Amino acid sequence: MAAVVCVFAITAPFQLLLTALGRRELIPPPFLGVVGWLCGLRIRVEGRPARGTLLMLSNHLSWLDILALAGTSRSAFVAKGGLAGHRFLKWLCDQNDTVFITREKRGTIAAQVEQLRTALAHRRMTVFPEGTTGDGIGLLPFKSALLSAVEATGEDVTVQPVALVYEDAAEIAWGDEPGLANVWTILARTQPVRLTIRFLDPLPGDLQHCRKSMTLAAQEAVARALAL
Repeated sequence: MAAVVCVFAITAPFQLLLTALGRRELIPPPFLGVVGWLCGLRIRVEGRPARGTLLMLSNHLSWLDILALAGTSRSAFVAKGGLAGHRFLKWLCDQNDTVFITREKRGTIAAQVEQLRTALAHRRMTVFPEGTTGDGIGLLPFKSALLSAVEATGEDVTVQPVALVYEDAAEIAWGDEPGLANVWTILARTQPVRLTIRFLDPLPGDLQHCRKSMTLAAQEAVARALAL
């Protein structure tokens, strides 16, 4: 934790400067990657993020997922709106252009989709379509609502499934543990957190006319990569 604080203290002034210059997206991804390494993440990468405008769909086990994917793909994320209630945490998320959504409010889906569509015009984005963290054993059903952001838009958006394969998945999975308690659980490990990130083949373009087809294809691809 002391090392994380030191890294933050060193990078924060540069982040404020780059924000003033309109380039705040430069520092957060490598910063998050360094924080992940300090928290014990040891990552192996298979494949690579696709070029161009990119929306990645990944399984979700832990807050470590964000550190890992940001560091390896320079992605921004869609996150639960509850995170926005913590002022400092929200500021950190804002530095990486996080899009906050509230999945429980069905009436705001159209606005959420538009937020994601706007974000895709500027950043590579990652959505966790399970909507929450899994148990590390199975894969929760993928939700399709946010894929309306690329459905029948006529824009050239690549949708790429990503599989996060943890060596000790059941131990790493967040579960019902309070956030701060889970952070200490991870930091108290005496062994590194070994993770393989598999950037899978992008979905065929002819699926983009149907968000449910994209969702099903992505879920099947991730399930195969996780050997489920």
